[in-house]
Amino acid sequence: MGFLSEFKKFAVKGNVIDLAVGVVIGAAFGGVTKSLVDDVIMPPLGLLISRVDFSQLKLVLKEAVVENGTVVEQAVSINYGNFIQAVVNFMIIAFAIFLLVRTINRMREQEAAKPAPPVNKQEVLLAEIRDILKNDDSVNTPAPKQV
Repeated sequence: MGFLSEFKKFAVKGNVIDLAVGVVIGAAFGGVTKSLVDDVIMPPLGLLISRVDFSQLKLVLKEAVVENGTVVEQAVSINYGNFIQAVVNFMIIAFAIFLLVRTINRMREQEAAKPAPPVNKQEVLLAEIRDILKNDDSVNTPAPKQV
């Protein structure tokens, strides 16, 4: 098999396409979730904790050097507010994915719990006879030859 045909076979497999679709949808879902966190959840949360903007929280290790209104050397800081924001984003995304998977699992359980369609008694009897004949050695072995 040539290299190109092998690559084509790999690229059109269902798993690769499913993965690509998942990545695209995941990226879009990440944008929606980021907007939910940044625009809906964080403003009231910041208001509750004295108008603190998490992204601005930081521990300055070394102040910036400014000469004549120009920053000569950037400040060195630990931006723990960005970390808090990322943790909040992660928790919301994880919770949303949990709810989605939980819903899908419940739908699958409901589908599996549906009763099987009624079976025709005649079909059951015929299946039992077939199984008995299949397992009966006296039927499958030829009769001994008479001399």
